[in-house]
Amino acid sequence: MKIFLTGGTGVIGTRALPALVAAGHDVTAVARSEDKATLVRSLGGKPMAVDLFDADAVRVAVVGAEVVINLATSIPSLAKAARGSAWATNERLRREASNHLVDGAVSAGATRYIQESIAFPYLDHADQWIDEDHPVDHIGPFSGARDAEAAAARFAEHGGAGVVLRFGQFYAPDASHTATFNAAVRRRINPFVGDPAAYSSFIHAEDAGSAVVAALRAPTGIYNVADDEPVSRAEAGEIVAAALGVKPPHALPKIVRAATPPTGKLLMRSLRVSNRRFKDATGWQPSHSSIRGSWPAEASS
Repeated sequence: MKIFLTGGTGVIGTRALPALVAAGHDVTAVARSEDKATLVRSLGGKPMAVDLFDADAVRVAVVGAEVVINLATSIPSLAKAARGSAWATNERLRREASNHLVDGAVSAGATRYIQESIAFPYLDHADQWIDEDHPVDHIGPFSGARDAEAAAARFAEHGGAGVVLRFGQFYAPDASHTATFNAAVRRRINPFVGDPAAYSSFIHAEDAGSAVVAALRAPTGIYNVADDEPVSRAEAGEIVAAALGVKPPHALPKIVRAATPPTGKLLMRSLRVSNRRFKDATGWQPSHSSIRGSWPAEASS
């Protein structure tokens, strides 16, 4: 199939792009610099420069595409993530770019639209499993995810397959967030903030990339994409420490957590996310069932 891909040079995209090519697809990926274009070519794709905030340019870019996949994000560093303003570009991508891409996909006669989204907006559910029917709270830096998901639903209303992938916290050797987590643990600080007993759901970037390929056979709908074994914040810190060969980190004191800005508190929810629906729909299986034994000790910043 002819596929138009955004975010193909990101941490997930650089896994998804070659996986799509290996599956026999013809992939055109957005690349807005010569370095990015070279990267796209090295991964087997065809680079195209396009401003995702320009509706007319996007409409022209997706002509001929049978599938449009939107993985475009601009995630702030962990040091800035507690500030709502740091999410402005990411929110704009989810609000504006997703709608431009859906408009272009509909105009081009594409049959499938796949939208990256996040699991973080689910309401805290303590140690209980969370499926796709669990309530979400799309507020603050999560409001753009609501709009992006609505864009995929709008595509489905035109008769195509609209698929949303709600990813867990991704990690990879080349992910800046992973390097930041490692640096914090080396300082004996647990970067997985919140109640130590609260759950975090992770997804290795390789598995996120393979999930994008699997989404080509998913029926219209919203799907959680996370590994099989969510872990508590305390255990996550211990696992990272073991991977680094250092002593386990300390959790942030309750008084510090209580003083965290509202945007930061959104990242403290307990999320034990189930991937069952996506696995049943597509046959997808993560190659990394949990962060145990797979957390990268060396990560680039």
